[in-house]
Amino acid sequence: MRLYDTFSRSLVELPAAPGPVRMYFCGPTVYARAHIGNARPFVVGMWLRSWLRSHGYDAQLVHNITDINDKIYEAAPGASAELAARATAWYLEDTADLGLGMPDHLPRATECVPQIVAFIEELVAADHAYASGGDVYFRVATFPEYGRLSGQKPDQVEQGEEPSALKEDARDFALWKANKPETEDTWWDSPWGRGRPGWHIECSVMAEEIYGPAFEIHGGGLDLVFPHHENEVAQSRALGHAFAGIWAHNGMLRFTGEKMSKSAGNVATIRETIDEWGREAVLVFFLTASWRKPIDFSPETMAQAAARRETLRNAFTLEPAAHDESAWEAFAASLEDDFDTPAALAVLHEWASRRQLELLRRGLAVFGLESLAERRDAPPEVAELAERRAQARAARDFEASDRLRDELAALGWQMRDEPGGGYTLVHDA
Repeated sequence: MRLYDTFSRSLVELPAAPGPVRMYFCGPTVYARAHIGNARPFVVGMWLRSWLRSHGYDAQLVHNITDINDKIYEAAPGASAELAARATAWYLEDTADLGLGMPDHLPRATECVPQIVAFIEELVAADHAYASGGDVYFRVATFPEYGRLSGQKPDQVEQGEEPSALKEDARDFALWKANKPETEDTWWDSPWGRGRPGWHIECSVMAEEIYGPAFEIHGGGLDLVFPHHENEVAQSRALGHAFAGIWAHNGMLRFTGEKMSKSAGNVATIRETIDEWGREAVLVFFLTASWRKPIDFSPETMAQAAARRETLRNAFTLEPAAHDESAWEAFAASLEDDFDTPAALAVLHEWASRRQLELLRRGLAVFGLESLAERRDAPPEVAELAERRAQARAARDFEASDRLRDELAALGWQMRDEPGGGYTLVHDA
C-alpha cells in the first residue's frame, strides 16, 4: 500500500504486513462543539486502521485532544478547564456516534505536562531553545531544514504566528508560555516559572510518549502543515528523533465552496449533521472525495450522500447473484493506491447493481457501514398497506393502488412491484 507524503511530495510505500503501522492524527482543540470538518481526520484515521488491520497489519491510531490552548482561555475566561472537559466529552460522544469505534489512544495535553517540560529542557540544553521572560522559544536558526515540510526556504519562512519582543528571531515559536494571571486560570510549574505549554510541543510529546521517537504516519488537516506540523518536525528532529515517516494531510471541508470555520460563521457541527442525516450518510459523504482533496459540504451534497446510502442499502432487498471473488481485486486496488475512496465507492455501487452482496457486505464493513446490509422489516401497519395495494393492483383498481402507494411513501417506504404480482418493500430513510 502507498500513501501520498507531504514531506517528500510523493507516494510512499508502507512497510509490508504486519508492519507495524503506527499512526498519530491530530485531534481537536476543545473549546466548542466540534464542526463536521473536524470529523474528517478522525474518519480517515479510523478507516485506514480498519483497512490495514483487515490485511494483517499491526495498526494503531493515536488521536490527541488539545485541552491547553489560547482558544480555550479566550472562550471561557476563568473557567477554561471546565469548558475543555465538557467539550472533550462532546467530541468523544459525537465521534463515537459515527460508529467506527475509537482510536487506540486519546491522550490529552493536560496529562502530559511533566513530559513536555522534560522535552523542552532537552531542547534548551542542546541550544535549540532559549528562555526569555518566563517564555521558552525554539531557535529556528539552529534547524536548517525548517520550512521543508511546507515548501518554504529557511530564510523566507513566514514570520511566526506569535509576535513577541522576547524572541531572538521572528520565526521562533513558543514551547512554553509564562502564565498571564489576568486571562489564564490554569498553569503548571516549570524551571522557567509558572506557565503552560505551547501548542506545537504538545503533539510532539504526546506522539513520542506513546510511539517513541519514530513512527510511520502523522495525519491531520492540510491547514496544519504550517506552522503546526512544521514546528513539530523541527522540535523533534532537532533532537535527532526521526519522528513521522509519512505526513498524510487530509483536504479541508468547505461549506458551499469555502473552508468551514467558526470564525466564518458557516459551521455545522458533527452532532447536528448526524442528527439531521444519520451517521451512515455522513460516512458515505466522506467517501465521495479523495482524502487529501477538498470536500464540499452543503444540503445538496448531503442529500446526494443519503441517496447513495439508500442505493447501497436497497441492494440487500434483492436476491444475491453467484459470488464472484475475483471482483474484490478492483476494490482492494483502489484502496492500496493512496486510499482512493471515490474509486472504492464506485466499486461498491457496481457490486450493488450486480447483486454481489457478500462482497458488498465486506466492502461496507471497511468503512463502518455494515449496518446497511441489515434487512429492515416493515412494521405491521406498513405491511398491511402494502398487501392492500397489492390486492388493489391485482384487481386493476389503479386509483386505490396509487393512493395506497402515496400513503406508503408518506411513511418512508417504497413498494417495488415485481413481475408476477410480487413486491419488495424498501425503506427510504
